[in-house]
Amino acid sequence: MSVNGQKLGLALGIFAGLWHVVWSFLVAVGFAQPLVDWIFRLHFISPYHSVGEFSLGTALVLIIVTAVIGYIAGRVLGFIWNWVVRQ
Repeated sequence: MSVNGQKLGLALGIFAGLWHVVWSFLVAVGFAQPLVDWIFRLHFISPYHSVGEFSLGTALVLIIVTAVIGYIAGRVLGFIWNWVVRQ
């Protein structure tokens, strides 16, 4: 059973973009740092990174770049899947 690489790319691209929309929102409202600290502590890591100040321009670039990378990853995954299934 093959997959449609275009649709898989769009799905992963949208997912990655939305994930970073949520992250950008958390940074904007000031909840990102406590979240990062909590996640580090769950992994037995002492938090030492600090979340920077929110910038709309940076957030938009982050969302666009991750959506494009997600799309490319979906296309590549679809190609690999279809290649493996044909074997």
